[in-house]
Amino acid sequence: MNTLNIAKKGLLLLGMLASAAAFASSEINLDKAPVNLGDQASLQRGVKTFATYCLNCHSAASMRYNRLQDIGMTEQQIKDTIITTDAKIGDLMKVAIDKKEAKVWFGAAPPDLSVIARARGADWLYTYLRGFYRDESRPTGWNNIAFDKVGMPHVLYELQGEQVLSHEGGEHGAAKLTLDKPGKMKPAEYDAMVGDLVNYLVFMGEPAKLKRGTYGIIAMLLLFALFAVSYQLKKEYWKDVH
Repeated sequence: MNTLNIAKKGLLLLGMLASAAAFASSEINLDKAPVNLGDQASLQRGVKTFATYCLNCHSAASMRYNRLQDIGMTEQQIKDTIITTDAKIGDLMKVAIDKKEAKVWFGAAPPDLSVIARARGADWLYTYLRGFYRDESRPTGWNNIAFDKVGMPHVLYELQGEQVLSHEGGEHGAAKLTLDKPGKMKPAEYDAMVGDLVNYLVFMGEPAKLKRGTYGIIAMLLLFALFAVSYQLKKEYWKDVH
């Protein structure tokens, strides 16, 4: 009886290892996202893309519009270029889309994007937003190299164009995307726009990170100054001991 149980467990373990190996072999190489939180121009371009193409369906319910002042935008700029509803400058970035209807349309309700960069990683987002390709077997007509059978349509296809998927060396070879129908942007321009968008998503996931770095430097300088003063006091107190 024990031998049979051990054999069953062994077969189960082998099956799990085989599944893990198959999953690993299907993983893709992620492209490096050009994240630079010190580039305010990039962050401002990124939030404009976010407001134009993402904020219609996806909310960012943990982010307030006025936090965009941290990336150099004025209240008037935020009102003129980012807020397209009757929302106030201090409101959260919410959307009016009905989640139940969205689930019917896309198969799943669009997720909140407040911390998507922390959950998925900047490189994954950069690869994902550049990885859509035509797949007529899907309800939306689109699939994604980073997210197989994704329910989200390619909302940026007019800018990027239409890509097709092929496999080098046969069906099980490395996946390769080829631009079949060009969009309004050249590939380098589209990649730069997606880079700005991902840069903003990283900022939105942790807005305090910008100020925290500054505060850290100030704290280190203060500690260094206190150390210098303490050292001089120590020398003064002990100069007559010997």
